[in-house]
Amino acid sequence: MNSDRLEGGVRHLRGRVKTATGALRGNPGRQFDGAVDQVAGAAQYAYGRARETGEDLRRDGEHLYEEGRDRARAFAEEAYSRGEAFADEAVQRSRNIRSRAVHHGRHLARRADDNRGTTLALVAAVAFGIGWLARPSR
Repeated sequence: MNSDRLEGGVRHLRGRVKTATGALRGNPGRQFDGAVDQVAGAAQYAYGRARETGEDLRRDGEHLYEEGRDRARAFAEEAYSRGEAFADEAVQRSRNIRSRAVHHGRHLARRADDNRGTTLALVAAVAFGIGWLARPSR
């Protein structure tokens, strides 16, 4: 409870007392002063409540901002971590593929060296086929 709510409540009660005593004594001026104090006290009390509500909303907004900031940081860290893991996996897979390609290439070269005649005939047939496909048509 802030000071405006407290002072407004006290002023409102004081106005009610003034209004009641003015009515009992038959003093319309005192009744009017009491009514003014009641209205002013109620307005000050309402202002105090509005001020507290504004402060509560500000605190809630700060809390939501901090929570959003923390979630964004956690999301960024997770994305960075997953990106690193993805990159590491891609490097490892590419190394495995390169290793297999080198192994198969060496194996193919050994087979071609072991079967030179067949390899030469095959290369000649492929060269002839490419030449025949690439010739200009008439």
